[in-house]
Amino acid sequence: MQVKHSLSKLIDYVGAICGLLMVLMLLNVFYDVIMRYLFDDVSIGMQELEWHLFAAMFMFGIGYTLKEDGHVRVDVFYDNFSPTVKAWVNILGSVLLALPITLLIIYYGYGYAFEAYEMNEGSADPGGLPHRWIIRSVIPLSSVFVVLCLLQVVLTQITILIDTPKDQSSPQSRSESSAKEEV
Repeated sequence: MQVKHSLSKLIDYVGAICGLLMVLMLLNVFYDVIMRYLFDDVSIGMQELEWHLFAAMFMFGIGYTLKEDGHVRVDVFYDNFSPTVKAWVNILGSVLLALPITLLIIYYGYGYAFEAYEMNEGSADPGGLPHRWIIRSVIPLSSVFVVLCLLQVVLTQITILIDTPKDQSSPQSRSESSAKEEV
């Protein structure tokens, strides 16, 4: 599955960019604190840049975390499922829950960003950042990225369904096979 591999590489690359955004945000906060408390100088633009870096890191990090299966969920039942059932839960959750809301965010986020671009919207604060459309465009762009991540997740789960032997598909057969191994 060349598509799955290519998507994984792209997602990992964006994940690395999210890590870089985190470092840049930390440096920005460090600079902001030093300037505020040692030199009594405050920069509205630098404070807004903190928010923008955090927003981009968070929004693009959603997709990366999805690919890495790192999202918080209630695993009370999920942990006891067989690999086949887990794969079906992940496929159905991706297609029926995550995909529709992500498509809505793309649809409405595009208009939100485009409106800011048409108005040449900038910060309302003096000394704030211009071109608010740049950060607003993160909303639809990161949602398109999430759709690509959902595709990668679904392809990965289909691979699991194809590769899982039939005797490993139910929890009962797994417990029977582990009991046979103990004897």
